[in-house]
Amino acid sequence: MAEEPRCPDKFTAVNELARRRGFFWQSYEIYGGASGFVTYGSLGARLKQNIERKLRELFVYKLGILEIESPVITPERVFEASGHIEHFKEPIVGCLKCKKRFRADHLVQECARISEAEAEKLTLTELKVMIEKNEICCPECGGTFDEPKQFLTMFKTTIGPYSDAVGYGRPEAAQGIFVEFKRLYEMAREKLPFGAMQIGRALRNEISPRQGLLRLREFTIVDLEFFFDPEEPDCYMLKDVENERLRLLLAETRLKNSDELTEVTVKEALKKGYVKLEWQAVFMALATKLLNDLGVPSEKQRFIEKLPWERAHYSLQTFDQEVLVERWGWVEVTAYACRTDYDLKRHTEFSGQDMYVFKEYEKPVEKQQLAIKPVMGKLGPVFKKGAAEVAGMLSKTDPKEVEASLKKSGYYMLGKYTILPEHVDIKHEKIVERGRRFLPHVVEPTFGSDRLFYVTLEYAYRVKDDRVLLSFPRDIAPVQVGVYPLVSKDGLPEKALLLHKMLVDEGFVAEYDEAGSIGRRYARADEVGIPLGITVDYDTLNDGTVTIRDRDTWKQVRSRIDELPELLHKFFGWKINFEDLGNPI
Repeated sequence: MAEEPRCPDKFTAVNELARRRGFFWQSYEIYGGASGFVTYGSLGARLKQNIERKLRELFVYKLGILEIESPVITPERVFEASGHIEHFKEPIVGCLKCKKRFRADHLVQECARISEAEAEKLTLTELKVMIEKNEICCPECGGTFDEPKQFLTMFKTTIGPYSDAVGYGRPEAAQGIFVEFKRLYEMAREKLPFGAMQIGRALRNEISPRQGLLRLREFTIVDLEFFFDPEEPDCYMLKDVENERLRLLLAETRLKNSDELTEVTVKEALKKGYVKLEWQAVFMALATKLLNDLGVPSEKQRFIEKLPWERAHYSLQTFDQEVLVERWGWVEVTAYACRTDYDLKRHTEFSGQDMYVFKEYEKPVEKQQLAIKPVMGKLGPVFKKGAAEVAGMLSKTDPKEVEASLKKSGYYMLGKYTILPEHVDIKHEKIVERGRRFLPHVVEPTFGSDRLFYVTLEYAYRVKDDRVLLSFPRDIAPVQVGVYPLVSKDGLPEKALLLHKMLVDEGFVAEYDEAGSIGRRYARADEVGIPLGITVDYDTLNDGTVTIRDRDTWKQVRSRIDELPELLHKFFGWKINFEDLGNPI
């Protein structure tokens, strides 16, 4: 039977179901709620954990990525080094009448009917002009706005009782990995490439969050930093995914005001230069498969390349993976950035700690090197007490630069000192290099756990015969099995409870329910996405068999209790299908 939406706005329907059945709801409801904060109930917490488990299975267990857990509160110096203090800002305007504040670029985008990309690149002056030109008023009270200004969207605090010990709630988990790079490199046995990942809470002081789980002030982020040698960027996993298809909305296409997708294989995307790095393309392919496993079909996914003014300050190239949702259109759920050596270079500079790695050559390499040596016998009489300073400065100067200037001009200006040919001896020397020192480059996949949760929920939402059900993929459903006595008498509840205990002892997440008619219990189970319902009836007492019901098709099979553990392990491991669980009824 064809399925029809029960509600014209699926976002509203999903959020209402989530609140009513305890997946999630707005936090602090008894005090009127607080925008941008949610509380996950038992079903929601378990579903979210199952999604994060799939990330761990993919990256930590299969790829050998190191997992860490670092603090949420971070000293100010870290974010000065990372550039967040300077760059992590959004334009804000305040209503002069009701005093509420709004994202200026969002208001202009909505009211002036321009694209998000166009709105994001507007300066504060341009935003002011657009607001006045389009007569944009406060959406709450109709009042006028003050001057647009920049707002630092990080939560600020102090560490301990000292006001000068400033800290911030981290807006991402990446810096917790970069500052620990030296230890992580040792844990990786000083071999490249390697990756480190953490799943943790992050804080962003969003100006006006109005999209439920899609825009929160406190959320769970999954940051993965993959370190590699920039001179050896080849990915050993490329052959495994080179024929997987990517749906790309390229920057050059967007600049033409087009949203036409370029669909290519991973191999083609790299060959044509659409994606700059092999590892970046591989992670994008893995993420497409991950979203498939969460119930989002490939045709509802795309990778949108960020325009230069949209990219983060550290990024050479960034793709956002977006999913099409009913109310909000295309929504970012993951991102893939080429961070180059930006972060390690900045933390080396700000901390004074050497983040460089040394890579030994298989065989020593002999090279000719241009060297410059001060001729002290000539420098002394000319520069007298400044001769030592000149010699020190020359030792830090590029010999090629000095040589070129001497040949062209007959002298070289070293600060305030004039260096003549007789002052230096420049010649080629033979050196033996046993390796090289460099800063690793980084590809960063980032996943929004709460956003993955929401799109999983929306894509699982179905209506069948006017009944709501959540068709979660079987391996992420918050409850795997429902156990029901047909009626609450004649020893059936006792038998069902024994079955429930057996399944729990076997490691399954099982729920026991004997309240109401069996039909009502099936409906309750479907609504929270329990894949299988097992009913204990009078035949169970005679022959040890039970009825197993499928959530999505409502088909039923009959199976023996003693065979259930093995069958269910295979079923939830995707090794068999529902029809293989028993004999059809």
